[in-house]
Amino acid sequence: MFSERVREDVDLKWLEPHHAWELYRLVDVNRDHLNPWLPFVDGTCSPKDTEDFIRGAIRGLSEGREAHFGIWAHGKLAGVTGANTINQQNQTAVIGYWLGKDVEGRGIITAAVSRLLDDLVQERGLHRIEARCAAGNNRSRRVMERLGMRHEGTLKQGDLLADGRWDDCLVYGILASEWKDQK
Repeated sequence: MFSERVREDVDLKWLEPHHAWELYRLVDVNRDHLNPWLPFVDGTCSPKDTEDFIRGAIRGLSEGREAHFGIWAHGKLAGVTGANTINQQNQTAVIGYWLGKDVEGRGIITAAVSRLLDDLVQERGLHRIEARCAAGNNRSRRVMERLGMRHEGTLKQGDLLADGRWDDCLVYGILASEWKDQK
């Protein structure tokens, strides 16, 4: 099992099936907080749903298609970050991340995603990392900007939000050379 200390109070670990209940509970207590921005929330109805996600993520990891980490803050599962898509041929990845409401604003997600970028660039040798978010998701945008990612474009009405409204989708990116230069 992979586990790495990101900073004194934050660890990244591969998600494993035995984390299913804990991950489900985290999603469940944060439904109102996450649902406006993340489409998976409505489909997460039981611990079995989170176990299925974790098992799929393990398969994706073994096939080199994705890599998901649980974020532990002060020893407690606090969120998830990962590469939802890794394209080995083009040496690219699309990342995502989320955090429970009670631990936001402490730099946890920035530290965790920074370590994810290190993994994708330094250990997996990827050339380009991309992240996307709804235009109205200011917290997510600020994370990408703090990490040195640049706004590269806007997909008009590219995100269907949980309330049925369309929002523009912002595309951010960073090249491996840019990430290494700021380290």
